[in-house]
Amino acid sequence: MIFNDIAKALGQLDDPRFRGVIGRGIGLTIGLFVALFAVFLWALKWIDPTTMDLPFIGQSAFAGVVLSLGSIILVFLAAIFLMIPVASIITSIFLDDVADAVEVRHYPHLPPAPHVTFGDAVRDTLNFLGVLVGVNLIALLLLPFYWFAAPVVFYLINGWLLGREYFTVAAMRREGRKGANALRKKHRGAIWFAGIMLAIPLSIPLLNLLIPILGAAAFTHFYHRIAQTRQTSLG
Repeated sequence: MIFNDIAKALGQLDDPRFRGVIGRGIGLTIGLFVALFAVFLWALKWIDPTTMDLPFIGQSAFAGVVLSLGSIILVFLAAIFLMIPVASIITSIFLDDVADAVEVRHYPHLPPAPHVTFGDAVRDTLNFLGVLVGVNLIALLLLPFYWFAAPVVFYLINGWLLGREYFTVAAMRREGRKGANALRKKHRGAIWFAGIMLAIPLSIPLLNLLIPILGAAAFTHFYHRIAQTRQTSLG
């Protein structure tokens, strides 16, 4: 089960090589969101809420307070919705390092896997990032129609997308693109559930900084568990 895979990933936090990847991943995540906040502040400086004129009311200090609070809420919501794409970027960048560390400790009998080329990694990341941003943007625009079930829809959509990406990239190292896609289709239900289990903590501050790396490790275990089951059934 995915819970055992996650437990194995958590159990490797004492590995110096693993911690190094986590440190770089957290640093990159913080850097990206600091940049996002800086852009937000830069945009706000062009707006002076104290000079806002409301129809039939004129200037209103209350409007400035509402705008400031609304801006803070908007940034918070944007951080939640952007965490999934950011997780995808980080996973693609560090997946080989994470998978190598996992396989050295847990699967030492396997030969080294060929690393994905930088060009292929960039292409796959950009393609998937486009899908993630597009789907989440559509979901955000349609939010007024399903606001009462927004968390459920959010986790269902992003659980599917995240599980699909994590598993495909992890399996592709040893199965190739076609083999990874075939395995993903065969185990789509379990992969979707595993993706939801990882998408949920992505909306929790601080904990979400660890999820991209732990997710990559957990899906590496997920893939090897499936591969070992397949080998056993064939043997």
